[in-house]
Amino acid sequence: MGKELIPAGDIEPVNLREALEERYLAYALSTIMNRALPDLRDGLKPVHRRILYGMRQLRLDPGAAYKKSAKIVGDVMGNFHPHGDQAIYDALVRLAQDFNVRYPLIDGQGNFGNIDGDAPAAMRYTESRLTDVARLLLDGIDEDAVDFRPTYDGSDREPVVLPGAFPNILANGASGIAVGMATNIPPHNAAELCDAALHLIRNPKARIETLVGMVPGPDLPTGGIIVEARQNILEAYRTGRGSFRVRARWQVEEQGRGTYVIVVTEIPFQVQKSKLMEKIGELLEARRIPLLADAHDESAEDVRIVLEPKSRTVDAALLMESLFKLTDLEVRVPLNLNVLSKGLVPRVMGLGEVLNEWLAHRREVLVRRSGHRVAEIDHRLEVLDGYLIAYLNLDKVIRIIRTEDEPKPVLMKTFKLSDVQAEAILNMRLRSLRKLEEMEIRGEHETLTKERNGLRALLKSEEKQWAAIADEIRAVRKAYGPETPLGRRRTTFAEPPAHVEEDILEAMVEREPITVVVSEKGWIRALKGHVAEMGELTFKTDDKLKIAFHAETTDKIVVASTAGRFYTLAGDKLPGGRGHGEPIKLMVDMDAAEDIVAVFPYRAGRKLLVVSTEGRGFVVPEAEVLANTRKGRNVMGVSEGEEMRLCVNAAGDTVAILGENRKLLLFPLNQVPEMARGKGVRLQKYKDGTVADARVFNKADGLTWVDSSGRTFNRPMSELKEWVGERAQAGRIRPDGFPRSNRFGTPAV
Repeated sequence: MGKELIPAGDIEPVNLREALEERYLAYALSTIMNRALPDLRDGLKPVHRRILYGMRQLRLDPGAAYKKSAKIVGDVMGNFHPHGDQAIYDALVRLAQDFNVRYPLIDGQGNFGNIDGDAPAAMRYTESRLTDVARLLLDGIDEDAVDFRPTYDGSDREPVVLPGAFPNILANGASGIAVGMATNIPPHNAAELCDAALHLIRNPKARIETLVGMVPGPDLPTGGIIVEARQNILEAYRTGRGSFRVRARWQVEEQGRGTYVIVVTEIPFQVQKSKLMEKIGELLEARRIPLLADAHDESAEDVRIVLEPKSRTVDAALLMESLFKLTDLEVRVPLNLNVLSKGLVPRVMGLGEVLNEWLAHRREVLVRRSGHRVAEIDHRLEVLDGYLIAYLNLDKVIRIIRTEDEPKPVLMKTFKLSDVQAEAILNMRLRSLRKLEEMEIRGEHETLTKERNGLRALLKSEEKQWAAIADEIRAVRKAYGPETPLGRRRTTFAEPPAHVEEDILEAMVEREPITVVVSEKGWIRALKGHVAEMGELTFKTDDKLKIAFHAETTDKIVVASTAGRFYTLAGDKLPGGRGHGEPIKLMVDMDAAEDIVAVFPYRAGRKLLVVSTEGRGFVVPEAEVLANTRKGRNVMGVSEGEEMRLCVNAAGDTVAILGENRKLLLFPLNQVPEMARGKGVRLQKYKDGTVADARVFNKADGLTWVDSSGRTFNRPMSELKEWVGERAQAGRIRPDGFPRSNRFGTPAV
């Protein structure tokens, strides 16, 4: 059977690029509008809005009986949200989880998951109903407060947005990833948001500093402590972008006899406790937390993680600082206030903008509800006027109804009634006749007239509208104020302990003695323990020992190169001593042309004397040579053809410098400037040749050197007077008995 040929006239040429752009744009808009970004006005995405509206249709109000979640999911899927039932149930479950949502919108009965990350029970086992917060969001939805649109199949109608009498966009937050944009809004305290909103009603252009004074930061469902600088918080709320550093809450519990344990009672937002414990266990096994002996989870309904220190002398704060660095006991909670402004335009907004637009929505809802109520009252007053006429002419009305085939037009003509009034009289039940007392009708008429006049005055006055909105917000604040269990702030603020970074890093490494060995060709390794005898060490062919010194795994190892750069290695990351080690040039970004001048363990507070081949030099604090990256830190500037030759300990008051011309010069150390970086000043003048060696010593102790046989010699200053001079002089030929190697023979650092 051959293929049917399509008539040429039915084929339209399409530009592939334009077609793809058009379809991808449609997909992107659908993702942004209907899936990822929440509507600023009610803080909900379509799936959440449909769940709440569907539950209201099922009359699952806060005081009603629970119904199976499966029924709710089925109704929502069939009537409003034609997507997978599991996706709808996942969204429903999250709205009920008090560890994920600050003010739950659904009251769940059954297993809805837990903070450990365990999944909830299947929807056929759980039951749900709305909470009071959800009721506030839905309040007035039947009073023309918001627009409705047809559902996906046109068989019903659904709200475009909810009235939103609760500041849900910030109180419960939201997160989502769209095409080319994302949103991340952490939960906040409702009472604080109400205070800020009330202030904005009075001062719509309030300064961000004032608003942040009322809303100091997120209020997370799982509590914790925010340790972010106030300036960063201000900037985050001003721009709508930023993040907050959140830590677990912990306390020390004494165990007697000087021992103690640390108990973590609150963990950061959206951290799964089971994964947190798993990570701590891995770190313990890898011996990455030497201050910690054990950790176990004793949680029931509340979080209780018990951490046992290695010994009673361990500083609890230092132990926690090391855990904050390595685990999710400290996280960054992002803020990206990217929302759908007026339900249409994706925008990143500041705190003030978000609250002002929510207030504008509340005003629109108030005006629409008031207008709807006025229309209802007008209708009722019209009916009451008809009832009053019927009551005053009851016998005549009954006679017309009994005798006339078409009583409605006769009633309208006889008593000058409207169609609505005549219809109301005809639809009135006989039992209602006994209630048609003139006083009751006139009383209701008077009450409704008074209410209508009040509403009409409200609709004409912007001031009265804002006063009514303020009253509504005050009622919400009272219901969720700081004195209520749900409204009490859970997340507090604190300054992080001022621990020295070195102490924290040291606490994360088990302290063990090592011997660092560096070969002439720049290979480095670390032997376990403090090895005294180096004769048995083996090296690669044509290589030999250059430097060896004792250190500990917690030390930072500093490497100085001929290019004037300093690199930093971690003592615990050095290759082991079983082989020949690894080339230092592969461990840091050192150029092939650079050579190693010195390798030594970092010691805080120490100062170094650096000297170039041209005899220039300066004193640099050792803290200034530490590098944070593989690229190292440039300390000594060297010209082309020049190198950094020496790096020695600057402990003392006198400099002894020796040139390759065998001339020695002694001068006071205070003649050498102290700098963080630079080329330095002339230390010794050479007619030809370069610097050979230098050292710093105390003149009271005399100058010491070691000969090739390992013998130590000391010359007091009284014997060295002819070599004492000023910086930048040439010096004199070295004294008799000085080593032929033309070196002092003492370690550089």
